[in-house]
Amino acid sequence: MSAPQAAVERTTTIGVVGVGRMGANIARRLKDVGYRVVAVQDVNAAAAQELAAELGATAVGTPAEITAAADCVITVVTDDGAMRQIFDPRSAAGLLNGAQGKLFINCATVSPGVHVEVQNLSEQAGAQSLEACMASSIPQARQGTLYLMVGGTPEAFERARPVLEDMSSALRYVGQAGQAAQVKALVNMVMNINTAGLAEGLGLGDALGLDLTLLREVFSQTGANSRVLETDGEDMQNRDHGVYFSAAHAAKDSGIALDLAHQAGLTLPLAEATKQQFDRLVASGKGELDKSGIAELTFKDRS
Repeated sequence: MSAPQAAVERTTTIGVVGVGRMGANIARRLKDVGYRVVAVQDVNAAAAQELAAELGATAVGTPAEITAAADCVITVVTDDGAMRQIFDPRSAAGLLNGAQGKLFINCATVSPGVHVEVQNLSEQAGAQSLEACMASSIPQARQGTLYLMVGGTPEAFERARPVLEDMSSALRYVGQAGQAAQVKALVNMVMNINTAGLAEGLGLGDALGLDLTLLREVFSQTGANSRVLETDGEDMQNRDHGVYFSAAHAAKDSGIALDLAHQAGLTLPLAEATKQQFDRLVASGKGELDKSGIAELTFKDRS
């Protein structure tokens, strides 16, 4: 177990591993409110170099260089494999090399068990690790209004609280490592089911010749209402699938929830059908569309 550490303050140096849409905007937000974002790293080196130039940071080649440069490291990587790679304790290029006293805040949606592994490995290296699962999108990352669900030790949470508060408008400590990731998996499972259901409702309405703007208004005032209707309904109607949360990520996250269901001995037919739809979209080469792109499978003459 690592020794108690002082809370993060804005004088604390920040490094970011994974500077895609979410990671880059978290870095911009923290820079805006006064943190020193000193180093960034990504498998897409050009993206890291571009962001580093914007923020006055250094683009480095390995996660280990992020650990060396920063007191607090934020990770936003793609999946379980990427998370295990950057936290590989055998790798001289990994985050755990020289990690004594460091704080890792892990924001990616990965399997709960991976967050538990990362916390254990971090503690063995003398560091602290926290999962900060995001239930928001790109504009909220940029504005510092994320909804964050946090899992890890209370000590790590209190240490990280200042930076988490600067990233979010709502901060919920869920419990031990893996528990926030479980909640996030369920959030995305239900969101994805709602998205698939809305696509089918609007697709059928279109096939019946109904006015979809009127239909969306009726949905919004009845039991068919949902947050997804607000964020994705018009985009489905207009075929505007600029990405905020990709179909590929939706497929991955539905898979995480189904793995949890299988471990619990449950069968979830709606979640399984939804994942199949998102998998179809990915297989058709449209995985980088927003999740609203699932409507391309349900409207006539689109797929």
